[in-house]
Amino acid sequence: MKNDFARILTLLRKERNISQKTAAAELGVSQSLLSHYEKGIRECGLDFLLAAAEYYGVSCDYILGRSADKTGSTISVNEIPEPDSMGKENTGSIMPVLNKKLIANSLNIVFDLLDKADNDDLIDEVSAYLMLSVYKVFRIIYEINEKNQDSFFNVNKYSCFEYAGAVMALCEGNAKAIVSGMPQRNMEKIHRPYDISITTESLAQNYPLFSSSLMNLIKNAEYRIKEEIK
Repeated sequence: MKNDFARILTLLRKERNISQKTAAAELGVSQSLLSHYEKGIRECGLDFLLAAAEYYGVSCDYILGRSADKTGSTISVNEIPEPDSMGKENTGSIMPVLNKKLIANSLNIVFDLLDKADNDDLIDEVSAYLMLSVYKVFRIIYEINEKNQDSFFNVNKYSCFEYAGAVMALCEGNAKAIVSGMPQRNMEKIHRPYDISITTESLAQNYPLFSSSLMNLIKNAEYRIKEEIK
């Protein structure tokens, strides 16, 4: 949480596009002390925390890294917007729209099957794996502009991909162990594996809207694999 505070404090200042000297003066501390706070060298007191939260218009929970929302509120499942709820599906090019639909529709099937597997540990491992994949892709795109905020992330760019890849490998290993019937400690087995019966016919019947997307995604993925190993 200490590192989150330093990172978020820096990010909030840079979002306002103000200098450290200006922020320090308006917060009633010296520039050197604010620098120590932003670098995580020193921990601030409650008075500074409250002042900084009020100055930047955020909650204390947000500035401490305890909430992803600037107001400090948490979000429920029902409050998470649908991917295209803002009507911004068209990006000006057919390729991003097509690939996004193939991936999103395929994930609908993946998560429905995970739900039927009724194993929270498997859901957690697969979800973490996918989130880390999106995280890595986003960081690649983020690197396009070298002037993007350097304090946006908590893990530096020199090690983030290796660390994310290592955690993804662990998630993959845990997921494989669960489905093979030999889960790691404190993880549950899938008690009714034969409930997850998958054929092309069952996919088409159970997911008439999405099965073609999954089949195309599989085809595209395996084509890419074969191309890369030639």
